[in-house]
Amino acid sequence: MENDSQNSKKRIILGFVSLAVFSFLFIQITGGPDFTQYRHRIERFTETLLRSEEERVIETKVHQLVDEESAVIEVVESASPSVVSIVIKRVDFDFFSGPSLTEAGIGTGFIVDPNGIIVTNSHVVEDPNGEYSVILKDGITYEVSEIHLDRTSDLAILEITARGLPILDLADSDTLKVGQKAIAIGNALGRFQNTVTSGIVSGIEREIVASGGFGGRTSFFEEVIQTDAALNPGNSGGPLLDLSGRVIGINVATTPRADNIGFAIPSNTLRPILVSFLEEGRIIRPYLGVSYQIITEEISRLRELPQGAFISRVYNGSPADEAGLERGDIIVAFDGVDLDQRNTLARLINRTSVGDMVELRIDRDGEEFTTTATLSEVPENF
Repeated sequence: MENDSQNSKKRIILGFVSLAVFSFLFIQITGGPDFTQYRHRIERFTETLLRSEEERVIETKVHQLVDEESAVIEVVESASPSVVSIVIKRVDFDFFSGPSLTEAGIGTGFIVDPNGIIVTNSHVVEDPNGEYSVILKDGITYEVSEIHLDRTSDLAILEITARGLPILDLADSDTLKVGQKAIAIGNALGRFQNTVTSGIVSGIEREIVASGGFGGRTSFFEEVIQTDAALNPGNSGGPLLDLSGRVIGINVATTPRADNIGFAIPSNTLRPILVSFLEEGRIIRPYLGVSYQIITEEISRLRELPQGAFISRVYNGSPADEAGLERGDIIVAFDGVDLDQRNTLARLINRTSVGDMVELRIDRDGEEFTTTATLSEVPENF
């Protein structure tokens, strides 16, 4: 049996050797077989593979666009019922025709509590002679019963008599990334209710002087969100949303002579204001009592000044006044945190509460010292 097995192996090996020799002789005599047809088949197969890969890439991109479009549509459908148009009624007097009642859309707001609590910009509702109402997406109108202004942040909280309203949740604006999707909903130009625009977050922590539109006053904003989602007069006070349908900012319209540049107040600026209002029934904000300009890292280097907040005014009787601060002082640290582009004075104050005692490190004419201030509540109509 063992000899039969060995003989079988020898025959197999001999067969392979014979095939190899025959193939070699055939190639030598004929010049080799014609592989053209095989080459053409390989080329066609390669082209098919390449075409399939290109189609796969295109198909993937199409799916991504469709998924993004679907996400935007879902956000708009879920958020729109929580967005309101703000209307003002005024009594105008004409010398010839006498008094007349006019009504105009002036801004946007959004519902943050089912029991009739709405957020907007303070510049939208600061006319003491106006009567305000809000219009929901379904056309139902509610008169505004109370207005609470926070002019420092350009935010306002409105109260209406309603229950069971749909609300929008706030996102954590500190986690925003440049390039992420942003969706704006608002009463564009005061006439086109629930207009939707979309774009991206173009920048964060911008410092700007912005106009709210409709001839409103200009305001200084220290750390706003920049977006290329189109904002128009009438969008002020409306929500800027992420793809989860949460509010990342409150639209504050545009800067003069700017194209495709809009700005929004970060949701984290609103959060402590809203929390205090829901707890106390009024807006309560901590107050230091200074006006200041930010000394950025670049300005610090060019002018050889420490980075921080340059005090341009100290308000009489304020915590800063009682702590001995003077015009020209530079606050370089607030309660143990150095001031910089990220940790601005406004942001650090917003993290405190009324009654907190904070330590301030001050640079005065190149010499540093520390002092303490007990934060009070922002004065009425400040």
